[in-house]
Amino acid sequence: MPNGIIIIDKPAGWTSMDVCAKLRGMFREKRVGHAGTLDPMATGVLPVFIGRATRAVEFAANSDKEYIAGLKLGVVTNTQDTTGEVLEQRPADIDREDVGAVLPRFTGDIEQIPPMYSAIKINGKKLYELARKGREVERKPRPVTIHALELLEDAAPEGTDYLLRAVCSKGTYVRTLCHDIGQALGCGGCMSSLRRVKAAGFTLADSVTLEAVQQAVDRGEGEALLRPVDSCFAAFSALTLKTAGAEKRIRNGASLNTRDVPDGEYRVYGMDKTFLALGRASGGTLTTVKSFFEL
Repeated sequence: MPNGIIIIDKPAGWTSMDVCAKLRGMFREKRVGHAGTLDPMATGVLPVFIGRATRAVEFAANSDKEYIAGLKLGVVTNTQDTTGEVLEQRPADIDREDVGAVLPRFTGDIEQIPPMYSAIKINGKKLYELARKGREVERKPRPVTIHALELLEDAAPEGTDYLLRAVCSKGTYVRTLCHDIGQALGCGGCMSSLRRVKAAGFTLADSVTLEAVQQAVDRGEGEALLRPVDSCFAAFSALTLKTAGAEKRIRNGASLNTRDVPDGEYRVYGMDKTFLALGRASGGTLTTVKSFFEL
């Protein structure tokens, strides 16, 4: 039974759920989930969790993410990207220095009004469902954090005026960021491309294409592409239990006396190096945040 994480370089035109459905068929495993939705036009890092590894999705989805986004100025659309209906077109007499000057306004803790074309639910209805019916409802601003935002020197592709690199928290809409930057410049703007280059600590260098996965599955080597679930928690220190009694307590969900362990979150391993759980040490006691061992 397959269990692990596979990092997909999502192709354009696919939804994140399309990718999960494809992998569900490839690995013949119903338990498949992803960490962080990418819009169909977007490409790049999509961590997908298979089998018991799906228990880690909630932790990975909360991680910071890094994107390379195309900014097209002078165009405002209903989706805030170039796939939508053009609402306004304005002259964009803007240079690189002008764009760079407004970026600090969008760095740090900011608020975004979610776009109507999003999966957020209001009164039980997804916003995009209302938007497709021509309806617009009031949305409350949401706090997000932009850790880094910069203009890149790379040559922008056709249809793009500038390339932005953004490192941001969960819940950030990069197309809304592009829209808001355009508003701040007075000419309007939208997102013309989006590539996620990092999510849940994984990068493009860790990713594989769906075609490569299919080829591996056809050779009977698909499971070799799966990363162990503890790779998702690589940022945490490892804690290996030293006695069978301690391991039994963790396996049974009981707390453990760990007076010599500093407070914090840990990857907890059994005596044979089996990954057992994500644990939290506090005041000399280790408790289980989530267990991951095979029953």
